[in-house]
Amino acid sequence: MLDKLKIGLQYCAPKHALTRFMGKLAALEGGKVTIMVINWFIGQYNVNMSEALNSKPESYKTFNDFFVRELKYGARPIDEEPNTLSHPADACVSQFGSIKEDLLFQAKGHYFEICDLVGGDQTLADEFISGDFATLYLSPSDYHRVHMPCDGTLRQMIYIPGDLFSVNPLTAKNVPNLFARNERVVCVFDTEHGPFLQILVGATIVGSIETVWAGTITPPQGDAVRRWHYPCGGEEAITLKKGEEMGRFKLGSTVINLFPRNAVEFVEQMNLNVKTEMGQAYAKWKN
Repeated sequence: MLDKLKIGLQYCAPKHALTRFMGKLAALEGGKVTIMVINWFIGQYNVNMSEALNSKPESYKTFNDFFVRELKYGARPIDEEPNTLSHPADACVSQFGSIKEDLLFQAKGHYFEICDLVGGDQTLADEFISGDFATLYLSPSDYHRVHMPCDGTLRQMIYIPGDLFSVNPLTAKNVPNLFARNERVVCVFDTEHGPFLQILVGATIVGSIETVWAGTITPPQGDAVRRWHYPCGGEEAITLKKGEEMGRFKLGSTVINLFPRNAVEFVEQMNLNVKTEMGQAYAKWKN
């Protein structure tokens, strides 16, 4: 009964207004109040501040500064095998495996279509038919910068407006098309092994999604799908190396990766609900 109430409240709550309001609060320089909130958060979610470049709560002027804190050099070693992809984030493996033609598995009884996930671009969706995917959930205690799993050149970025349901496991089990209905930013990269997608999914209280090349993507963007195309070569091409930061969440959410058919094989350590650390081995290229 309690779970049904939690889901029902999400359908009727003013999620966008609440999220934008909380985002503004998180950006305020509140002095002692901000430090109190940060200390409460650290205790509530058992945040490991010994890994942070600035480990003292009072060193952060805003809650957002704390939430997207940098880690000490070497805190997340990047797997150096050239044929290996590394985890893009500290997260929990929500789902992973093969794409059933054009359907991704969300949770028991729920699938969603690639085309819906990428904002209705069927040509883009076709590149990942019968490929592989992974859905990685970032909890509040996690490091919230997102990194590259491999070397890649940015081809396209797509902003897709949508809802802002929570993306925790309970919601994934009960809200159909969750990841294809929430606000999200789709980043299309090309590699020497083929394309891959890195998708940053918004959620309730996620005040902002940012990328290193464009800054803040949301909020605001509006009610229409927006697309940016980037040069694939030359001096203006945006090429990022494995392990480099590519984006961040101001409050937690989900990263989804899509790979083409027969492109990758996940490492043996990949299992449902396993905690990941950015930089650890994630998958291997097959070609």
